[in-house]
Amino acid sequence: MDAIQKNLLEQITELHEVTQGAYNIRANGSSVGRNSTAHIEIVSKEDKQGIDIYIKPGTKKESVHIPVLLSQSGLKEMVYNDFHIGEDCDVLIVAGCGIHNGGDQKSQHDGVHTFYIGKNSKVRYVEKHYGSGDGNGERIMNPETVVHMEENSYMEMETVQIRGVDSTNRITKADLLDGATLVVKEKLMTHGNQYAKTSFEVDLNGENSGTNVISRAVARDNSRQEFFAKINGNQKCSGHSECDAIIMDQAKISAIPEITANHLDAALIHEAAIGKIAGDQIIKLMTLGLTEAEAEAQIINGFLK
Repeated sequence: MDAIQKNLLEQITELHEVTQGAYNIRANGSSVGRNSTAHIEIVSKEDKQGIDIYIKPGTKKESVHIPVLLSQSGLKEMVYNDFHIGEDCDVLIVAGCGIHNGGDQKSQHDGVHTFYIGKNSKVRYVEKHYGSGDGNGERIMNPETVVHMEENSYMEMETVQIRGVDSTNRITKADLLDGATLVVKEKLMTHGNQYAKTSFEVDLNGENSGTNVISRAVARDNSRQEFFAKINGNQKCSGHSECDAIIMDQAKISAIPEITANHLDAALIHEAAIGKIAGDQIIKLMTLGLTEAEAEAQIINGFLK
């Protein structure tokens, strides 16, 4: 990897160098590094671009990193990655995409990640998106995540997009069986003329299944954001969706939550709030010696934590 690709890797995985665990690093359309372990096997797909990740039952306190790096302007790709997670596991999965576009052509990465999570397993999934480069070409990312959760499994998703992505359509779909729990934490900031659309749809099919979808978003300049959250309660279950957003400058934000109870004991809640930064917050921080710009940045950083 060159210096640009190493910087992208650090931004989306917080790794300064290649990890010692299981990993697959994809750069400019091809694999540039891969390692399997005794409990985690990574295999290339034969029918399309992508990989299968097999995590053996009982695997605990292990991780797998699968970053995607694009530094070639004009490159467009579609990748399919499937995660087969056995029963009684406890693992960390770190994904994400970094695009550096220093040219005039559009660079685009689309990916579908499908999770099959076994009974009683626990998964923490971190996905970060990052863009850089001073070219005029757009940086586009369209990730789709599909999650199938078996009995008493638990998944926590953390999705982060803070800068540099011109357009994104982020789709997450999940279905849960008895006792399964899905927690989603989204952090998103757009600026300039960027556009971001986020869609969540969760089917609570199992008794005592539950989900909590939380989005924190900031829209600046002339950027646009759309947030959709749909929860279907098909059994005795609990579901909650929450979108809190800060709007600035000439930005536009839409938040459209939807909850559907198809069972008498489905307990569902949705919340949405959009507003500007309160003036008294700015003033209070300025009295402590910060400039207006510094105070604004401090508030945004705290909001997106």
